[in-house]
Amino acid sequence: MKHLKHLVLFLVLCSAGRAAFGQQTEAIYLSGTGSDNTVLWDFYCTAGNNSGRWTQIPVPSNWEFFGFGQFTYGHDKERVNESGMYRYRFNVPADAKGKKVNIVFEASMTDTEVKINGKSAGPMHQGAFYCFRYDIGKLLKYGKENLLEVTVHKSSSNPSVEAAERNRADFWVYGGIFRPVWLEILPQNHIERVAVDARADGAFRMDLFLGSKMTGAEVVAQVKTLDGKPYGNAIRQSVEKIDSLRLSGTFSDPALWSSEFPNRYAVEVSLLKGGKVQHRITEKFGFRTAELHPGDGFYVNGVKIKFKGVDRHTHWPTTGRASNRTISINDALLIKEMNMNSVRMSHYPPDRHFLDACDSLGLYVIDELTGWQYPPYDTKVGKKLVKELITRDVNHPCVVMWANGNEGGFNFELLSDFARYDIQQRLVFHPWLEEKNVNTRHYIPWGVGTHFYFEGRKVFFPTEFLHGLYDGGHGAGLDDYWKLMQDNPLSAGGFLWDFVDQGVVRNDKNNIIDTDGNHAADGILGPYREKEGSFYTIKEVWSPVYPEGTDFIPASFDGNIKVQNRYRFTNLNRCSFSAEWVKFDYPSGSTVSRKAAVPAPDVAPGFSGLLKVETPADFMSYDAMRLKAVDPYGKEIYTWTRTIAQAEKFAERLVPTTGSSVARNETSDEIVYAAGATKLTLDKAKGIIRKIEVNGKALPLANGPRFTSGDLELTETKVGKKDGAEITEFWFKRKNAKDVTRNCIKIGLLPSEWIALEYSFDVAGMYDHIGVTFDFPDENIKSVKWLGNGPYRVWKNRMKGVTFGIWEKDYNNTVTGESWVYPEFKGFHSNLYAADLVTGYGTLKIAAASEDLFLHLFTPDKPVNRNNDNTLGIFPDGQLSILNAISPVGTKFHKAEKLGPQSGQNYFFCSPITEPLIGKIYLKFEPK
Repeated sequence: MKHLKHLVLFLVLCSAGRAAFGQQTEAIYLSGTGSDNTVLWDFYCTAGNNSGRWTQIPVPSNWEFFGFGQFTYGHDKERVNESGMYRYRFNVPADAKGKKVNIVFEASMTDTEVKINGKSAGPMHQGAFYCFRYDIGKLLKYGKENLLEVTVHKSSSNPSVEAAERNRADFWVYGGIFRPVWLEILPQNHIERVAVDARADGAFRMDLFLGSKMTGAEVVAQVKTLDGKPYGNAIRQSVEKIDSLRLSGTFSDPALWSSEFPNRYAVEVSLLKGGKVQHRITEKFGFRTAELHPGDGFYVNGVKIKFKGVDRHTHWPTTGRASNRTISINDALLIKEMNMNSVRMSHYPPDRHFLDACDSLGLYVIDELTGWQYPPYDTKVGKKLVKELITRDVNHPCVVMWANGNEGGFNFELLSDFARYDIQQRLVFHPWLEEKNVNTRHYIPWGVGTHFYFEGRKVFFPTEFLHGLYDGGHGAGLDDYWKLMQDNPLSAGGFLWDFVDQGVVRNDKNNIIDTDGNHAADGILGPYREKEGSFYTIKEVWSPVYPEGTDFIPASFDGNIKVQNRYRFTNLNRCSFSAEWVKFDYPSGSTVSRKAAVPAPDVAPGFSGLLKVETPADFMSYDAMRLKAVDPYGKEIYTWTRTIAQAEKFAERLVPTTGSSVARNETSDEIVYAAGATKLTLDKAKGIIRKIEVNGKALPLANGPRFTSGDLELTETKVGKKDGAEITEFWFKRKNAKDVTRNCIKIGLLPSEWIALEYSFDVAGMYDHIGVTFDFPDENIKSVKWLGNGPYRVWKNRMKGVTFGIWEKDYNNTVTGESWVYPEFKGFHSNLYAADLVTGYGTLKIAAASEDLFLHLFTPDKPVNRNNDNTLGIFPDGQLSILNAISPVGTKFHKAEKLGPQSGQNYFFCSPITEPLIGKIYLKFEPK
């Protein structure tokens, strides 16, 4: 009886939210309730690791994570196809006799045979992600011990199930009972299930299915608020020789469910006979209407919406598909934190508790029948699985569409069954397919489509786009795609592939985290939900509050910022805003700020208005202004930072102009400057710094500054003074050019022992990056502190999602998607004002005196498992660079050039009357 301490729960499912009163459904859990609450069962694995002996395993779980069988990715050709045999002994209360008792499996992978006390509970269930049950009342011993025996075959004997879920799957495939198992005890006269359709106009319909035909009974349905108060009148209907019926009613001015305001109600349904309650259940639902308007768009509650979504697998690195309520809630919160409003269940139904989280937090859900490429489920098994999918999930208001397979894994003979079981008649579509009224084609290059795709006559929402891999995709390219989607009235948004890197802790490989090469390293977050830079880019691009204007504040600023309300249901006066005027003391790392009021403006959804920031008379004496928006629930929407102080002026605060006198010594091949303890040696033949020494200690900064564009030859060297500094000018021209052009590097030493470096050059054409670079070893790097955009690196097509401020991070050699120490140390960092690179030799200080410079802080290592170079970016051949332009990055399937204007190479134009491209920085070495 020890299991009864935690197994007897007076609700059918805590995740389904059914409260019961009077004659109620009783649930006795035989397993635990999730991966964080398990029960040990006897277990025997037939093949692979730890096979051939009886032992124990937690349930629910996937057996690979407990050392059994074999880890398998979907397309693996070599597999042992093990089976798992389970045994568990349990008691059933004596007073359950005479009632209906079902054993319920929330999901198991995949073919599942069940026996009770040695007798079959029913036909083998095929299909891994679906809830199924058997009536076992006649097989039980009441008030005594019973034996449950379950055999789960990792591979299916049905070729279509095997193809749809395993052989063709681009995801990890596991074995085992990975969701809960329980006994469902019902009165003989009982309600089997209900299906609710509650519309935005208050119209209410509910199909009710009884366990058997009844006579002389009555059904009463009372809608209530979630705090238990009756809402509207009860709906009553008599029951005479029927086992199903429809109830209807109308409710006035209900609070509607949407992603922005996820209002819900509960309907308490009672089955009465002779005035006595036979059975009572409670089901949560939401009043909302979700529908496609052909040639127009997708509407929720009569309002056209655009999906800002992501594709999500159910996965955790130490438990696989076995999950729990905490994981579901946290995942939904992370999706909402990115300012997303929707999620697609790829490629199978999720745990109930994830749908509960989407209901309560507000996320539009596409619920999907499994199937990936050919062949799909056959019609016989497919019909059964469609029923199991819809009857379990039909009442979740978050579910706004059904997907009948994915990317060719479609059985069109199943469409009538979706309509049969869904009282709401939600849209059923086929991801990746162009259909009569919708087109959901995947991975379309930016801008493709005159009269189709982004600019066609069908509602277009790619259910997979910007396929992430390592640090490419997701945020990179999203700004251009979203502008295109915003501008086209038939675009209904789209879904990014995908949510997390599906890394597996391999207990058979010294606990490495395995992503099966580059197959599962395509998440916005890491396996344990570590946030990549794209997380914050998405958060900014998809912000429903969208301030217009530049990322700096001019002297003419009057406190007004034009803002777009990109919400669909929320007036901006329901949000809150605040601002800070900020001064940075970079040497100490401290910040001083002055708070400013920002009244929430009255701006209806889809319109623009003005944010009026309280602006002090001396606002130009500050370095930056931060603007924060908070949603009606107190969650940060985004915080934007706009700079005020120009880099040149800020550099004057960091770089003194006075100090020791500067001496110059010149030989045939070098020029040496000295001031105080600092000695700077220049190579006359190459026009670069040969050595930087302080008190005889050298900084290993070498072979630079040299232009990243190449194709230049030194033509002239000039020596002189400027502003008290000794300066050498190195003039270059293009090889084979007739005239000397304006390509110049000026290097000098200030009396304060700072090195001044200024460059200018004429360039024309297309470049991946442009600026000057050095060689610098990274094996002795400790950390970096900088003032600029951070803390994440950027790409040319992923400039959003970073914030101007003082940042610090320790050295790491992270390869995004193969290791997960974020933010990555190496890469491009934008809007550089100052940086301190701490090394084993000492600290290299950098102060920028030109606007919009990038710091190239070493080149990231290439992924070990790469099979294309789309997502690597293109870096200078030096390891430490000051750049005026940087490269974009591509996705798994597309080179960067296919992702929109921001993803192209940098184009430069030059002529005798245009200003050359310039950059100015200061360097100082402080030995250890």
